[in-house]
Amino acid sequence: MSLETVTEKIRQKFAYAKGLSAKILFDFDEDGKLFIDATQSPPVMTNEEAEADVTLITSVETLDKILDGRQDPNLAFMMGKLKVRGSMGLAMKLNGILEG
Repeated sequence: MSLETVTEKIRQKFAYAKGLSAKILFDFDEDGKLFIDATQSPPVMTNEEAEADVTLITSVETLDKILDGRQDPNLAFMMGKLKVRGSMGLAMKLNGILEG
């Protein structure tokens, strides 16, 4: 799974995410980063690191499984496969958007 593939899946999910006015950073360690500025419509996505309301730290593989519905994000969090920095409330809203 590549960063580009996951980015495209997230782009599709965010096309239906209305009312989410936030800045989100996905940190994939050495595989890169994905920053989403959902305060703009349509959301702006880049692979640059920027100041975010919430940062989700995970692997590209784990996020791909979450996006496809093969991994429960809550279980990934409890198992340490997904870490959250920043707004936990916003992370919970993202849960509903990202799940497959």
